[in-house]
Amino acid sequence: MSQVFLTKVGQELQLNHGLYVPKTKGLRVLIVGGGVTGMTTAWALLDAGYDVTIISSKWASLEDRITSQIAGALWEWPPAVCGQHTNPISLENSKVWCMTSYRAFDELMKALPAEEHGVRMRTANFFFCDPVETMPGQLKKMVEIEAVSDIQGFYRDPTLITQHAVNQNAGVVDAYKHDAPVVDTDHYMAWIRQVILSKGARLVTETVTEDLINIEDSLRLKYNAFAIVNATGLSGDVVAGDNTVSPLRGALIRVVNDGKKFPIVKEALCVSHMDNAGEDVDDIVFIVPRNDRVLILGGIAQPNKHTLDLTIDSPEIIRMRERCNNFVPGLADAELDATPFVQGLRPLRDHNVRVEREQRSRRNGMASRVVHSYGHGGSGFSLSFGCAGDVLGLVDEILAEVSDTVEHERAVVAHL
Repeated sequence: MSQVFLTKVGQELQLNHGLYVPKTKGLRVLIVGGGVTGMTTAWALLDAGYDVTIISSKWASLEDRITSQIAGALWEWPPAVCGQHTNPISLENSKVWCMTSYRAFDELMKALPAEEHGVRMRTANFFFCDPVETMPGQLKKMVEIEAVSDIQGFYRDPTLITQHAVNQNAGVVDAYKHDAPVVDTDHYMAWIRQVILSKGARLVTETVTEDLINIEDSLRLKYNAFAIVNATGLSGDVVAGDNTVSPLRGALIRVVNDGKKFPIVKEALCVSHMDNAGEDVDDIVFIVPRNDRVLILGGIAQPNKHTLDLTIDSPEIIRMRERCNNFVPGLADAELDATPFVQGLRPLRDHNVRVEREQRSRRNGMASRVVHSYGHGGSGFSLSFGCAGDVLGLVDEILAEVSDTVEHERAVVAHL
């Protein structure tokens, strides 16, 4: 495997390519959670010299996909088409995190071919049923995107509608586009797992079913870890005692994108949830090339739906497919992929994405050594590298504060 590595330059986590051997710290960090957040965090910690163990109840596979594999995984400037982060703090943090990820994905694509990792830069087109100027939220987002020089290919032009042969009955009147990383999630999750294993990560299948504050000491002792990172996503309600975490159910239809039934779709085509639409209104269109063969169709964002009991014939999925069919002429004739339908529960947090140290004290009165990174909603890939960089900074902060204690713990372990 070609060598790619992450380093912290100032406050930003950056991806590099070449030979790199980190100076080991001889200290282990335990990560709870094996999705894209946990895996990316493990990568950052490993390249900073930490040993890493990840525990998770399940891992990415084609037989039983985890939430990270089911994600739409189109990089987006927040708020995302299928996300529901509207909290001002969360939005401001996410704008920093997502650009760290944009630059990291861009460097990854320059360093290694897409066939290795599954990330491709594509044009993402966003369409609107009213002029953008009449929608304050969408206007603000567009102006911010245009102002960020690292976001490549921005262009606002209503003629994008006709250029893409969008159905005249789809009701869209305005549009803009920009280049965005698109992740083939099955491919990428398998690749990043191999990256961290090659760097020495240890993966353990285990389920944590208690609040970490109550079992922190026993977990650290069991895995010889000086700190713990909580990257459990939806399980944050249990392992972080956070009752603001809730599921945001999503689903995608997968169709064959080979040009036989309809012209090959090479660019992402999206219609966001409208500013003035109610929470339960079906108005999202999400058509994204997953790779060179599969096109994914979405989307839905259903708050507080805890079950995965949708089927391709569920009423909301039929409506979702009809919106996509109505958008792209010929799409109704698309052949279903071998895996035609996937669904998952995005981990949403009411207040904001949580990337911070645990504030509660342990039972012994000592400060906790838990760092949280969860509640990313539908933006896990878009925020992955940015959040991992902040987690690394918080772990370093813990080490600086408890270095004397850690040296004592290390000596005890060595003696045993």
